[in-house]
Amino acid sequence: MNVCISGFGAVSSLGVGLEATRQGLYAPPKLPTLPTRVDTSLRLPVFEVPLAGESGQPGGFTNTMLELALTEALDQAGLTRSSLAGRKVGVCIGTTVACQLNNIPFYDDLRSGRAASADLFRRYVVSAPAEWLRRELKLDGPAINVSNACASGADAIGIGALWLEQGACDLVIAGGADELNKVPLDGFHALGICSKQPCRPFAADRDGLNLGEGAGVMVLERPDDAKRRGHCPRHTLAGFGKAADAYHITQPHPDGVGLEIAITNAFRQAKAKPADVAFINAHGTGTDVNDRVEGQTLARLFPPNFAYMSTKSLVGHTLGAAGALEAIFTCIMLEQGVVARNHRCPACPPDIPVAPLSADLAFDGDLALSTSLAFGGSNTALVIKRMS
Repeated sequence: MNVCISGFGAVSSLGVGLEATRQGLYAPPKLPTLPTRVDTSLRLPVFEVPLAGESGQPGGFTNTMLELALTEALDQAGLTRSSLAGRKVGVCIGTTVACQLNNIPFYDDLRSGRAASADLFRRYVVSAPAEWLRRELKLDGPAINVSNACASGADAIGIGALWLEQGACDLVIAGGADELNKVPLDGFHALGICSKQPCRPFAADRDGLNLGEGAGVMVLERPDDAKRRGHCPRHTLAGFGKAADAYHITQPHPDGVGLEIAITNAFRQAKAKPADVAFINAHGTGTDVNDRVEGQTLARLFPPNFAYMSTKSLVGHTLGAAGALEAIFTCIMLEQGVVARNHRCPACPPDIPVAPLSADLAFDGDLALSTSLAFGGSNTALVIKRMS
């Protein structure tokens, strides 16, 4: 695969924008707090984005974050909204909930026998992130919303890269966005996998995840197209691997079958091997099964003492945005030449063969891997290369 990452933008609990994100990756981690914008009686800590209020636009806070990330991604790519005119631009955005809550008042009215406002339903219909972006930017390329649980953002980037390789469009806006709200918070609590403490990926005493929110957007294009307009991208998406083991509705296969296939396919596409990787930005949710399966699978595929970590102790699990944000975090760490440590893991259990990084680590390589594991046994691997 030979697709340029011409620009990217990020919004998360680390802050709004790449500079805040860069600083936050290497700073002492902020602690999650009880939710302030979610109507819930659950006392579960979450990682909220430091932005006030709603915008009133379709999609609410999800699309507010998405627009901020997009603006930054276009700027870094040397593009403006007007410069997209006349180009076949695709939009591929991953999400799990996004505008879902916009229809809850509609169904409340229906169930209670009240006359349901058509405006509520209409707002829900027009809020899908990819379609909303296409309308906002007046684009005529393909646009799809990817709702593939926790791999949605990574899948959207991979699909966008395939569009470029297949000639479906000339440029792609790809990424993921999800806001904190009652649906996933109640749902993950019902599954018994939310921690009442700050999450501890790969730690022996881990007891669950903290939810987060955010948006990450990448601008993807073919190298020749970037060169033609005088832009010099700093990263490429070298490989994209996807596999589903369909072992369980929420858990990965205990032997990591799907994850291994996804990683193997990504490296094959990148014409690279595991030993070439400087570090791995792992999915690392802080849940028992995910961390055990992922830790064992990585140890099986990579050389001894490989470097890996999870950023979920910094931003929580941002669901549909996770794969996109973590790909962007990977790009930032490649730029810096330093991989950030894995926080809150003083000791690994015996069933995780290799401990994650306990300190920031400088490296000389130019290749990194970002993994995503989702419900339904869906696994995604992105190999990202820093341009010399």
